Amino acid sequence: MRAVFGLVLLVGIALAGGAVYLAKDQIAQYQAAHAQAQAALAKVVPTKTVWVADKPLKYGQPLTREDVREVKWPENAIPEGSFLAESDLFPENVREQRVVLRNIEKDEAIMAVKVTEPGEDSGLTSRLAKGMRAFTIKVDVSSGVSGFLRPGDKVDVYWTGRINLGSQSSNGDVTKLIESAVPLIAIDQSADALVMEEASIAKTVTVAVNPQQVAALAQAQSTGKLSLSLVGVNDDTVAEAIEVDQRSLLGIKAQETIAEVAQEKVCTIRTRRGAEVVEIPIPCTN
Repeated sequence: MRAVFGLVLLVGIALAGGAVYLAKDQIAQYQAAHAQAQAALAKVVPTKTVWVADKPLKYGQPLTREDVREVKWPENAIPEGSFLAESDLFPENVREQRVVLRNIEKDEAIMAVKVTEPGEDSGLTSRLAKGMRAFTIKVDVSSGVSGFLRPGDKVDVYWTGRINLGSQSSNGDVTKLIESAVPLIAIDQSADALVMEEASIAKTVTVAVNPQQVAALAQAQSTGKLSLSLVGVNDDTVAEAIEVDQRSLLGIKAQETIAEVAQEKVCTIRTRRGAEVVEIPIPCTN
């Protein structure tokens, strides 16, 4: 009987030791996992709620609550002008809707520059900055860069015509750069760049310029021909004054004076000396 009791006691001690060992192991694993979780949490980038498009949105489309959703966005990478609160995107007690100004892809952040204010018109007036005016320029296949212009592009504007100075006129036409890096806001009747999937020959382009530039372009368009030159997307250089006429184009130097090739004017009178008629030089009165 004592032997059985001793055997049970030994088995109990062994089980207790095993339980303590397992408990220590579990505690060690928990502490390691907790340390890893704390380290991972320290590396997590702080986020904020940003409203994004839940589906592709097209230019001119009214923006509704069903078109957007909330997502967590890294705080240090939120696009400027994004809407962080629903009340900012859809103000309370405002029945008018915002309208999409530029195509927005699915999961793209809704930014203030891509939608109108509630109830605001989505036409050209919404694309004009303060103090700017819309001016339309007639173009064709040669002057309009073969149909490769899109709203949002920038162009240099060249004028070609004949300069009249009093009774004298320039020898041939002159081409001059009159405006540099002018932004396009519409091609023909479209202000949406993505609607124009293929290159098409435009008849008119509309630019955003100040009133002084409007006057200059109107004068230039009525007295000569305007041509456009497309400016690169990342080109921020300032174009210098450019003027080319036929002489500079062909490398012909202007004559110093016409008098160098003209013969000197001589005045004479005829008189008879006997049977002979002679010419006598006299001072010219004119």
